[in-house]
Amino acid sequence: MSEIHAELHERQALLPPALAPTRHFDFAAMSGDDRYRLMASTIMPRPIAWVVTCSRDGAINAAPYSFFNMFGSDRPVIALGVLARPGAPKDTAANIQATGEFVVNLVPFALTEAMNITCIDAPPDIDELTLAGLTTLPSLAIQPPRIAASPVAFECRQTHLLDTGPGQLLVVGEVLHAHYAEHILTGDPDRPRVDHNALDLVGRMHGASAYIRTNDIFDLIRPVWQDNHPRAPKTHHEE
Repeated sequence: MSEIHAELHERQALLPPALAPTRHFDFAAMSGDDRYRLMASTIMPRPIAWVVTCSRDGAINAAPYSFFNMFGSDRPVIALGVLARPGAPKDTAANIQATGEFVVNLVPFALTEAMNITCIDAPPDIDELTLAGLTTLPSLAIQPPRIAASPVAFECRQTHLLDTGPGQLLVVGEVLHAHYAEHILTGDPDRPRVDHNALDLVGRMHGASAYIRTNDIFDLIRPVWQDNHPRAPKTHHEE
């Protein structure tokens, strides 16, 4: 038994019994703030999309969003959840609704302070990237630029925009182009792999200020049915 399997078995033995008491929360009877606190404190860690958009007038906006993930590769799509802001839509939401374009930059540990500066509640005409001392590079297919220091950037065009609540949006975008820093790529140049230690991304945790570094990694090989159940009948795919 591998070291990681031994640790997993030890942790499993410490779990409470199946009939241990639980507490039920009726979300329909709770406020949005209370629902957010419970959900965001348990659905974690969450990857961070550092989103750059432009207004119709060309004003640049940048802000991080942790309601983000990949949702397919054929077509290559990612999705962002943009929460409501009292009084007016967030600049990111307004710009995507107006132009349908955005760039998702990923956030390594070295850029967390700069990313945090772009969280500021600045007026729409303020360029958060300038505030954070960041430079940009032009995108290939869309107007919003990418953050030069970010090790990975995805140029995206909106494919779906779903209103999920008052002022709350789910944005689905197709990745048109991806930019990877050469120092995070390894192996065969025709089919490169990503060096995750070199990437050194951060993710969001609970509360307003908790983050995690994504370098505490373990491997767990996915089981194969035939290897574990040799007498199992073959499927038509195996004949």
